[in-house]
Amino acid sequence: MYKIILLLDFAEEYSKSLLKGITKYSKEHGPWAFCRMPLYHRETVGIEGILAWAREWGADGIIGQLYNDKDIGKIVDAGIPVIAQDFKERFGEIPNITGAYHETGVMGAEYFLKKGFQHFAFYGFSDIVWSRERAEGFEQRINAAGRQVHYFEHKKSRSSELWYYKPSSLSRWLKELPKPIALMACDDNQGQHITEACRHSGIRIPEEVAVLGVDDDVMLCELSDPPLSSIGLDVEKGGYDAARLLDHLIRNGMADWHNIVVKPTQVITRQSTDIYATEDDYVASSLKYIHQNIEKNLHVDDVVKQIPLSRRALEKRFQLTTGYPIYKYIANLRIEKFTKKLLETDMTVFEIALDLGLGDGKNIARQFKQVKGCNPMEYRNRYLAGK
Repeated sequence: MYKIILLLDFAEEYSKSLLKGITKYSKEHGPWAFCRMPLYHRETVGIEGILAWAREWGADGIIGQLYNDKDIGKIVDAGIPVIAQDFKERFGEIPNITGAYHETGVMGAEYFLKKGFQHFAFYGFSDIVWSRERAEGFEQRINAAGRQVHYFEHKKSRSSELWYYKPSSLSRWLKELPKPIALMACDDNQGQHITEACRHSGIRIPEEVAVLGVDDDVMLCELSDPPLSSIGLDVEKGGYDAARLLDHLIRNGMADWHNIVVKPTQVITRQSTDIYATEDDYVASSLKYIHQNIEKNLHVDDVVKQIPLSRRALEKRFQLTTGYPIYKYIANLRIEKFTKKLLETDMTVFEIALDLGLGDGKNIARQFKQVKGCNPMEYRNRYLAGK
């Protein structure tokens, strides 16, 4: 039986999801014994204290949030396999539970671009890898669309002050932003900071500021007023893969390791982004009709019939606003809906196709492979832990 130390922040939904994946692997390949070490041990006893306790208990491995300092080498030298969650920066000498942060930023940008926004902002930290790289991905995609990103860097990365409930530099920044604007926060905690600051400053969400977080921490998202849209992450699979890697390292040593990369899955839309931001009423009506009817067998002609413009004129205005032809926008949105059902239900490809108003699953499966690079069942297996 392996003895594993878990040094994680179990108050965070991210750590809880990691734990689900870790325990799932241990039940399939264990049993394993776990020590849930309080996170404050990192500050009070440091690496040397954690290492002393690990030796006394006879720990076989460690998964934890560790500081990026030279003392990490002491654990490596002790021969105890360790995997770090990169809650600050990635480690170079040990494997990390990290994320496809750049890809997450791109996903957020594309989500807002499809909604017709012309102004964009990002709220986060430049000194934390997961925030910095999400911002880079977001800005790169927005710049590619010919737009710029407004930044506000929050200096208090782990502050408990309720500073956003009172007038502040954040409130002033939000008031000065061009409206309407699409704002991506580096995570759901910071997304809630934005919704609270907007509420106290009289800024309407989503009419003036549409807010998107990351992590899909349901409790935080629903606590937000209005409820916060968020990018979901496949964290449970990350936990499962981390446990599998730790098993390998315990058996074979630390010479052969790789990083565990947690991927974004899809955007979960709630009230904070439930709007189509364009001054062109015809395009706004088209977008509204598409989103309300996407689960039918929708075609471009169906959209054109709703708008008192020629097909050519509507197509030109639609692409100018969204960056996509109408047919491509419909296809992309259909893939998003298909992907969500693929990950959140156990429906077959054929059943999902029927649910989206399509006659069969072959065409959507072919489109899915063109976008995602694999067939639907391969994608489902890749993103669901332990399957």
